[in-house]
Amino acid sequence: MSDMIDRETALQRAREHIFSMAVSDAAADLCAANLAFGLAKIHFAQSHFGFPADASFIGTPDMTITRNSGRWRAGIGYGGRLSWGDGDRDLVVLDVKPNTCGMLMGGLRERPDAGALTKRLHQLQHHQVTIKGVPIEWDFGTGNHFIDVFETDDSSPGRDLPPYAFVVHASGAELRAESSYGPGLYWDDSAEWQRRCEVLDTPWGPLHLLRGDEARQYIDLYWETDDFAMKRRMLAAESLFGDFEILGNINHQGLLNDNEVLLGCQTTSVPENHLLGVMVRADRPAFLLKGLPNLTDEHIDALGFRERAERWGLIERLRDANVIPHGAGYSLPHLSRVRRVIEINNTRYFELERAGQNDTQIISEPRDLNWGYRDESVVDRTVECGLGEVAAKLNPLFVLKT
Repeated sequence: MSDMIDRETALQRAREHIFSMAVSDAAADLCAANLAFGLAKIHFAQSHFGFPADASFIGTPDMTITRNSGRWRAGIGYGGRLSWGDGDRDLVVLDVKPNTCGMLMGGLRERPDAGALTKRLHQLQHHQVTIKGVPIEWDFGTGNHFIDVFETDDSSPGRDLPPYAFVVHASGAELRAESSYGPGLYWDDSAEWQRRCEVLDTPWGPLHLLRGDEARQYIDLYWETDDFAMKRRMLAAESLFGDFEILGNINHQGLLNDNEVLLGCQTTSVPENHLLGVMVRADRPAFLLKGLPNLTDEHIDALGFRERAERWGLIERLRDANVIPHGAGYSLPHLSRVRRVIEINNTRYFELERAGQNDTQIISEPRDLNWGYRDESVVDRTVECGLGEVAAKLNPLFVLKT
């Protein structure tokens, strides 16, 4: 077989390891097109180190592009569970760049005052606080981080939810680079990880990996950062809202174990009393969902996954997916689909069809594309796929983003 055939065969295998439940649109299509290259790289690494080439991506209904350039160039998607093992393989893929981003959902018995909350947030941002010696740099005006306040519209039978709720959406950003905790989670912000990691040259570009003692140190650092991010959100919530009922404090951008990462989605394997927030847009209702064990055999069949999953030995990974979206995900409303991928010296160019037009647009990464957010159709799709059931709808009152 020629190198070209081998390469295309490997890419086709990677495509068949993507199990997407996404709302069908250009953002999901572009994500899948790029992700095939990332999975092919991980398959190459798995084979190189003597593991089965079984890396897979289970895409949630909010499956979409990532606007992080490093992840995108590595071939990493967003809105799903990426696996290269079941937690027992001595292999860590640094290119997924976990950052412990997540949401704390709290319930309130009285409606908070927007002016008073703004004053408290201002005071919090101008008063130096630390967690285990690390100074906190509050970033609620950066990226997708925010504080949302809602009125509870209604709840499912048997649930007595507070009349008001809030969401603190934040990560452990201080620990992405070197700190007193260690070298940091982002390999490309860490001189030490760049020095200590193994760089494997694959047919689709480099892959940054850790094994042995380095892998163990990174995993330990990740779980310390995971705890740091939880405490960071709790500190913000207590400073702003005082007494409240915790509805959930869940990361949606982080490791599940040594060989799996949640990329912009949540696990439903949480305590029984925890609810999972799904954010849509600032001007649209948000939702609290009760997560369900997934995927069931019925939904695996309905989604058309069974034949591929059984052929590649991934049926149990689907049955134990236990995933749910954390939001609606980015949309690319002016685009319709990916026409083709053009590769030049390990740089990928995506030819995209424009909605309702005859011309196309060619890009290398989507960061600067015109984008928006999807709507409640993602929640409808979540329920349809059996990932969870709606516990309450939350009507927006105001957003703090400063």
